[in-house]
Amino acid sequence: MSNLKVWFITGASTGFGRAMTELVLKNGDAVVATLRKPEVLAGLSAQYPVDRLLVLKLDVQNENEIIAAFAAAKEKFGRLDVVFNNAACGVLSEVESAAGNETLVRDMFEVNFWGATHVSQAAVKFFREVNKPGIGGRLLQVSSLAGIEGVPTFGFYNATKFALEGISEALAKELDPSWNIKVTIIEPGAFITEGQSKITHIDPLPAYAKAPAAFIRSSMSALTQKPSGADPLKAVKAFYRLANLPEPPLHFPIGEDAIEAVRRKTAGLLADTDAFTSWSEGLGFTGDKIDLD
Repeated sequence: MSNLKVWFITGASTGFGRAMTELVLKNGDAVVATLRKPEVLAGLSAQYPVDRLLVLKLDVQNENEIIAAFAAAKEKFGRLDVVFNNAACGVLSEVESAAGNETLVRDMFEVNFWGATHVSQAAVKFFREVNKPGIGGRLLQVSSLAGIEGVPTFGFYNATKFALEGISEALAKELDPSWNIKVTIIEPGAFITEGQSKITHIDPLPAYAKAPAAFIRSSMSALTQKPSGADPLKAVKAFYRLANLPEPPLHFPIGEDAIEAVRRKTAGLLADTDAFTSWSEGLGFTGDKIDLD
């Protein structure tokens, strides 16, 4: 058991979470697989012994369940090497169209931001206090291309992922290097997963019938009939390699569309910055009365 790595995976029922769980087990490591409906993994539980796969009920909106899941992992394995912080859901809506439907949006924030944050807090504490001193651990935060660049009809989903990116960057800078805890923000582009079923649609306002968002909505409808994107099984192999790097990156965009989005976003930021750099000159406070004319 000492030679195995122990992974803690949230959202293990579908998508990257399920694929990651299966790959880790196939590679001979152990998994604490957490999900809202443990029965979904009954087939895997029948294939692997309990010293390789521990399946736990966990709704990341419930902080007590998060605490209990990490406690169960400690009792079973005595350590964790990697936390794959993956559970998420989506709401498709124009920003304006969501007025009056804020409960759906707030629920998404509870999962994508607060749930992920509470898992992050528990992971860091576990790595520092339960693992042997200096062993540390790897926290893989599953963000999205949507955490890099705003997309029409995904504004609120963008907001959850932008928030996750921000808090993850701050967390990474707060950690004492001697703890040996590494944080990587994974930013996947479009992959063919079961994630479509986790997206709630809010009807658009009539004014948006011909707006840019309408094209996105029609594209999303088409994807439910004929999914397109990259192979998630290839992606999780990259995530597995990532978890074994001695010095992993803070940001890890993956997929051609994600790479393009990063380059487009950074190019735009630099262009705007360069174009208006002169506006920041001479802004030092002198104590004189400011003339607003």
